[in-house]
Amino acid sequence: MDKAEIIEKINHFLIDEFEVDADAIEPDANLKDTLGLDSLDYVDLVVSVESNFKVKLGEADFVGIATFNDFYNLIDNKVNAAL
Repeated sequence: MDKAEIIEKINHFLIDEFEVDADAIEPDANLKDTLGLDSLDYVDLVVSVESNFKVKLGEADFVGIATFNDFYNLIDNKVNAAL
């Protein structure tokens, strides 16, 4: 799966499951602020990623994740490392 496909899939489930306006999803936008995430939402986000991409995420994976682009890169690295 290439990065463009990963981004498309992430954006799709963020729009569907977190009811985010598609226009609010910008690569440099702050992930937490844009999604309005609290600690329970992070759990939902992790579950969504793990089920959609068949990868495991831990708390340490989110250190340094601030923007959507950071998040895309994290998932891209996890998916391609699992190959």
